[in-house]
Amino acid sequence: SNNARSNKTAFDDVGSDYFGTQKVSINVARALKAIGYEEPTRIQADCIGPLLAGNDVVGQAHTGTGKTAAFGIPLVERSDPSQIFIQGLILVPTRELAMQVRDELVRLAQFRRLGVVACYGGQPISKQIAALKRQTHIVVGTPGRVLDHLGKGTLLLGSVRTVVLDEADEMLDIGFLPDIERILSRTPKTRQTALFSATIPSPIRRIVTRHMR
Repeated sequence: SNNARSNKTAFDDVGSDYFGTQKVSINVARALKAIGYEEPTRIQADCIGPLLAGNDVVGQAHTGTGKTAAFGIPLVERSDPSQIFIQGLILVPTRELAMQVRDELVRLAQFRRLGVVACYGGQPISKQIAALKRQTHIVVGTPGRVLDHLGKGTLLLGSVRTVVLDEADEMLDIGFLPDIERILSRTPKTRQTALFSATIPSPIRRIVTRHMR
């Protein structure tokens, strides 16, 4: 089913292992070993369990605390490789971060056969359209370019299960808040939402109260 709150995870199929005290699938455990992650950071220990359980999460974390894996591990676990539609969307403020987050997710998903595509300005949109036509499960994008794709009909978010707003305060500073609202309105109300931000000013609090449970 396309149920946004589907709690089926990778370890239902292939068995499990542990990352610290957190149960993860064998395939994600293998990826973590290959990357060299041995123990979860604090933000990972705090967020992975609640996100795996399907809850909405607000994480206050700076760059370099391991927050990409904090939302990336649950996203990889909860995405189903056999269902070819966009299941996860991560919004980030910059092209550089879009590429970094995509690369991290590709590493985390290396044994899960998930397609991860980055959509950002400054790269020909045709290249991204071609990538999106292949088996894509997770999209990492800047709000402006994601809206471009939505306008062209080359990105469909009607079945998205999880949306992550990464570095939300930076997106606020750049003026992306109206774009984020428009993008969220194109996703199911039943989706899971995670928000990560170094600071939580009042406009970010408003996003949390309006769009999160």
